[in-house]
This record gives sequence, structure tokens and C-alpha cells, in this order.
Amino acid sequence: MIRCLAIDDEMLALDLIEDNIKKVPFLELVKTCKSALEAMEVMRFQPIDLIFLDIQMPDISGIQLLKSLTHKPLVVFTTAYSNYAREGFDLDVIDYLLKPYSFQRFIKAVNKVREYLDLRELAISHENSKEILTSSHFLFVRADYKLVKIDLNDILYIEGLKDYVKIYTGNKPIITQMSMKSLEEKLPARDFIRVHRSFIIAFNKIDYIQKQTLSIGNKEIPVSEHYRDQLFNIINNEKHSE
Repeated sequence: MIRCLAIDDEMLALDLIEDNIKKVPFLELVKTCKSALEAMEVMRFQPIDLIFLDIQMPDISGIQLLKSLTHKPLVVFTTAYSNYAREGFDLDVIDYLLKPYSFQRFIKAVNKVREYLDLRELAISHENSKEILTSSHFLFVRADYKLVKIDLNDILYIEGLKDYVKIYTGNKPIITQMSMKSLEEKLPARDFIRVHRSFIIAFNKIDYIQKQTLSIGNKEIPVSEHYRDQLFNIINNEKHSE
């Protein structure tokens, strides 16, 4: 069961969420709250998996509440205002329900939540299993409000963008909030090489190396002095192992 908390200063909105939750077998409503302060008190004593959260509320807004939480449950924004979508993305909310919304749209949101929790559990099981870690050829990253499975063989290169990384495969690039260092630690060192502060490349996807750059597909990737020796040491080792 997914334990839910509904937070909204409008009683009609809370009644609607409560009715919708009761129709879904895998949801359990813990409590409805008319303010962020009331919700904070509930979360002090009860485990919550999912919050349905209004944004514009008196005293403390939904966004202020979310930013104040140290351990954040999953969140679905429920609001009459469409101009908070970008902020919702930055805060990693699962979905954004724009009032008035239908039960069908509600179901779509909670299915996203269930899919995310299922994938997170699967990812954790892979992290905790040495056997799976050594034999697996994929990783999960958070993108577009879900965990996305990426086959390591499909990765061409990875570009760092401040607090995000952009993973280039043969398909559409995948952007996820993660540091280059943390992602580098998850990748097999023999197959993926850091060649620049902002770039990790798949070694077997290199087309050619020329001066201070290398080419993968149609992309020219810079090779910094700091990582150049490491790259050529790997190339020389590969030659000697043939």
C-alpha cells in the first residue's frame, strides 16, 4: 500500500482527493490536512509515501513546505495554477495535477508513483546484490518523473551540466540530476573514461583522436591535459593486450 497525505486549504479539494484515493486499491489515505503546519505535525509521527500537495496556501505554501522537508515523500502537486510546472520539476515532484482534473488524470498520476516505487525497489535490490551488480549491463537514472533504465552498451558519452548530467545514447539524450563524480563511480572503469571535467566517454565508441579532441559519432569532445595521459595509457594497454 502507498500511504498518502492530502494537503489543501480548500475542503472541496480535499474531499475530491479523498474520494479518488478510496477508489484506488493500492492507495491508503493516512490523513487530510488543511495547512502545511498540520501536515508537518502528521509527518513527525507517521510514515508517508506520497503527498498530494496544493501550492498556494496561507502561512506556508506547498513549495515552502516541500523545501523545508529533510526526508521528502513523493509529491504530486494539485493546483489551479499552471505557472509552477518548472519549479515542480526542480523539486523532483512526480506529477502536476491542474485543477479541475478528472479521475482518469488522477489515475495516470498515481500509476506514475507506483511505477517509480517499483523501479526504485528494483534498483535498490540491484545495488544490494553483488551478483547482479557484476553481471548487469544497465543502470537506472531519474528522468522525466520516473526511473529510466539505460543499457550501458547504448551510451556514447556523458556531458556534465552543473547539477545535471546529459547521457547520450543512440536515441534522445537523457537528462538527470546527478553529479559527474557519482555517475562515474557507478560505471565500469574499463569501459568508461573521464576525458574532461565535463565529459565521460564510452571507450569502445571512439572513432578517432586528434590533438586535444576525440570524435564519437558526429560529436567532437575535448580532451583536457589532466585526463590525456590516462586516456593514452588505456589505449597503450589495450594494444599490448591484443
